[in-house]
Amino acid sequence: MHDDELAIDLHLVRRLVKRSFPQYADLGLAPLATSGSSNAMFRLGDELLVRLPRQPGGSGSIEKEATWLPRMAAALSVPVPEVVGVGAPDVDYPETWSVTRWIDGQPPSVPWSSSTGCSSHELALDLAEVVRELGALEVPCGAEDDPALRWYRGGTLSELDDDFREWIDDCRGLAGLDLDLDRALAVWDLALASEADRESSTGWYHGDLFAENLLVRDGRLAAVLDFGGLGVGDETVDLAVAWEVLDAPGREVFFDALDADEGARLRSMGWALAIALMTFPYYWHTLPGRCVARRAMAAAVLSEGLPSA
Repeated sequence: MHDDELAIDLHLVRRLVKRSFPQYADLGLAPLATSGSSNAMFRLGDELLVRLPRQPGGSGSIEKEATWLPRMAAALSVPVPEVVGVGAPDVDYPETWSVTRWIDGQPPSVPWSSSTGCSSHELALDLAEVVRELGALEVPCGAEDDPALRWYRGGTLSELDDDFREWIDDCRGLAGLDLDLDRALAVWDLALASEADRESSTGWYHGDLFAENLLVRDGRLAAVLDFGGLGVGDETVDLAVAWEVLDAPGREVFFDALDADEGARLRSMGWALAIALMTFPYYWHTLPGRCVARRAMAAAVLSEGLPSA
């Protein structure tokens, strides 16, 4: 998946668990059928999950979660992973890794499917509540300047303008993508224009609030996962979730619940397009499932009428 990906297999994880958490050494261990691009994940017994960074330098996100997840758990109305323990680098594996509690649920379907008999109305309200709760959480003194809590996704769209145009060019060569990239540029320009007269905002954001990091049960949000991208900055990036996991009525519920104005909606469209288009050239062959979801997200944005900024 990555050129610098670390070698991680069942034998390695078993050795790491045995050395750092001997009390769990006899539990069953199996790789998850689907793992993320940042961490390899293994089910440990019935109640635990092992997460190991796939690339050098990935320890930072593990350590960030160990520090901040207890605070997020207290602030959010839905469950988040509980860190049971953090393992140190060992047996030729160079990164910090973690063991968390297992949470039951399934990622939401992308695009939203009514086959479950549920509308996305309730999920939209649940997601809006998470975004609102994160935004209401006090930012501790100094957190805004903490490098571990700064990420491009908490910045402005204008900072990504050159990159976005390169991603557009890269995507023109992808057979089967079938997206109107000229329209994507038009939406992007409107999103950029909406930033011009906007005051900067500073608050907590999840940074990767997409289907892969959500669990649902019976149409309701059951958990928010993977806080490795947690940061302090402009929270608008988290609004992009509406374009991936909600249908059109659900998006209206979501934006109305957040009292989002036209500019915020445009910027959410810009973030959704940016995150989709950066995904395709990098993961086109290695993570086809993610590309399908990101294509659905981009298509939802491009099907929207274009308001003026």
